Amino acid sequence: MSTTSDATPKNYETLLVERVDGVVTITFNRPKSKNAVNGVMWIELLEVLTEIQHNGADRVVVLTGAAGEFCSGADLVAMGDGKGRAHSHSYYSMREVTGVVMALARLPQPTIAKVRGVAVGVGCNIAFGCDLVVASETARFSQIFSKRGMSLDGGGSWLLPRRVGLHRAKELAFFADIISAAEADRLGLVNRVLPDAEIDAFVADWTQRLLALPPIALAQSKRLLNNSMNVTLEEALDDEGVAQTVNFGTKDTPEAIAAWIEKRNPVFKGR
Repeated sequence: MSTTSDATPKNYETLLVERVDGVVTITFNRPKSKNAVNGVMWIELLEVLTEIQHNGADRVVVLTGAAGEFCSGADLVAMGDGKGRAHSHSYYSMREVTGVVMALARLPQPTIAKVRGVAVGVGCNIAFGCDLVVASETARFSQIFSKRGMSLDGGGSWLLPRRVGLHRAKELAFFADIISAAEADRLGLVNRVLPDAEIDAFVADWTQRLLALPPIALAQSKRLLNNSMNVTLEEALDDEGVAQTVNFGTKDTPEAIAAWIEKRNPVFKGR
């Protein structure tokens, strides 16, 4: 189900989608399986993320899971009996995974993973694929793939070396250990670890802080940082110049400068 302050609600089989004042909260909603991802969820996630990418009213995206769990990975029960998959052949199912991971990465809006409970397998990598990761003390993470006879997916082979370095990434991938929120924090895989009772208020505060910032400039910074591992310093500097040109072509940069001079809070329009 989807609720929104801006448009007619839409029902989803596996997701809850809520829009409130520029914040989109996507909740994985298969609690009986700890929000395991089946074929229907891949299709619905791709639809929602694609819609968000092209909706200027959507300013911040929060991903979370129902019933105190983030996501237990792919639904192996459905895979085993052939039900719930987007396609019968594993190659085509992986194309659905690829589509969702790329759609998440391409969002210009800042994304926050709010993680309670398990985040394993592809669920773990969906969380790590967000711009910011806020974990409850109850959160547990694992690259569970090798224990299920599989190799990394969901972008894990790209994300992990960039988050923790190649050798640590191999340790996480090979042994598939379940690590605590505190260990994930120590490794630099999450931004914050909080008591479960505090995580909702903390994420709400971060969404409000992000909403108060210029969306075009945020999108430019996100793009620059995401590309930074794949370019030279010279190319990064060139990209920064292009981004600043874009920013100065908006109304938000002059507004920010004027507000600073006038000692008031800026009001950004995203154009």
